[in-house]
Amino acid sequence: MRFWDTSALVPLFVAERQSRAVARRLNDDPDVVVWTLTRVELLSALARRHRAEPGAARRVDLVRRRAERIVETHPLRAAAALRIGGAVVAAEDNPDSLEFVTFDLAQAAAAEREGFHVIGPD
Repeated sequence: MRFWDTSALVPLFVAERQSRAVARRLNDDPDVVVWTLTRVELLSALARRHRAEPGAARRVDLVRRRAERIVETHPLRAAAALRIGGAVVAAEDNPDSLEFVTFDLAQAAAAEREGFHVIGPD
């Protein structure tokens, strides 16, 4: 279990240089601890990003809304729901247009139920 500062969470929602490294760390240990006002800090950071680059914040909001629905629908951790939500946005709400590659069986099952063609381990 790790405590995550808001500055380390932002790259999970907005493509940044550190996004891959942060996603790997989350994948290695998905038990996240944050302080009670992290949501406010995260929303503030995303709002600042939105003012500086409106398109990026809009995509983050789209991913978040998809992930919220997905995590309520499928037995997934937040990170997996965010990945699938990101894929739904990347596919412009047409999962048939994009293949989803994962070796995580729960994520694969959820992505298939969302309409993606899933490519997993051979």
